[in-house]
Amino acid sequence: MKFGLFYELSTPRPFTTENQRMVIENAIEQTVLADQLGFSSVWCVEHHFLEEYSHSSCPDMFLTAVARETKDIRVCFGIGTCVPAMHSPIRWAEKAAYLDMLSNGRVEFGTGRSSTWNELGGFEANVDDTKKSWDEYCRVIPQMWTQERFSYKGNYFSMPERCVLPKPVQEPHPPMWVAVTAPGTELDAADRGMGALILSISDVERNVPRIQEYREHIKTCEPVGEFINDQVAIANWMYCHEDSEYAKQKGNELIGTFGYMAGQTVEISEAYPANSYKALGLLGSLRQDPNAPGDKKNPPASGLCFGDPATIIKTIRLWEEAGADQIIFMVQAREHLPQEEVLNSMRLFAKEVMPHFSEDEIPAVVNT
Repeated sequence: MKFGLFYELSTPRPFTTENQRMVIENAIEQTVLADQLGFSSVWCVEHHFLEEYSHSSCPDMFLTAVARETKDIRVCFGIGTCVPAMHSPIRWAEKAAYLDMLSNGRVEFGTGRSSTWNELGGFEANVDDTKKSWDEYCRVIPQMWTQERFSYKGNYFSMPERCVLPKPVQEPHPPMWVAVTAPGTELDAADRGMGALILSISDVERNVPRIQEYREHIKTCEPVGEFINDQVAIANWMYCHEDSEYAKQKGNELIGTFGYMAGQTVEISEAYPANSYKALGLLGSLRQDPNAPGDKKNPPASGLCFGDPATIIKTIRLWEEAGADQIIFMVQAREHLPQEEVLNSMRLFAKEVMPHFSEDEIPAVVNT
């Protein structure tokens, strides 16, 4: 099991220069510490127009800053949005390869198509075409990385023959992933030989069949790239403290803050009658009805990593048994926690939890 960090870069009001810089600088400090502690990856989302929830409109720039301050941690696009109104695939191929050069081969490239009306509507994107354009992007980007000269005539993207530069350090190219929110997207990832970055935060039990189906489908995949990236990463939350009840209390506060911010986003499935978007349920059990009686409220999701080290170890064991390869943690929401508390949580997690999941502790899993 590997562990990483996942950033939305949620920002408290007022949106002053000081506040916006604080969020970015704190995240960079956390990632530098994560690199020193042995975390394997840092992921940064791409979002637009989502006030407070995420001010991460340029993940490539955040990851570049991180790459120059770290030595070993993987720098991961989580995700690069594959929508023509937002980006050309040429630019994603160039940016990812350039960052691979700057980081000496540490890039992982996550893809997706966005799920909120605020974002897609803001760019006046054609919502009905996003899945088809995403598929086309996934196929042409690795060719730009591996072919000396490339040309293409497609439905959503075309280009005359050119040499797309630079080429990435990693051979044949950086690993590719798909962001998984809507049910069934994990199968889209598997069929294309791409890693599944599961963003729907929920009970471990709900994800067991998704992971199993992913493993079965990827056995017969037709990879869009030069190799199969057979991996499942789970986006999660983590707050580790010696006092388990205190950790759970703070964790619930993080979840509540996240739920409040997410309430101002409107998913495509709710705002636009698009057949290509199913009901996402991204927040799952995180958003509670505050007026529900105590016995009617949903219990906290079983997969959240809030508690003392022993409690978190038990939770991660559940994810391990479910078949996850790595867990990537959100550790902050709108700067709700003091920075030193976040750093201390990471230190305690690295000292007391991570050694239980080292390569010496866990036998290798062989896919057959």
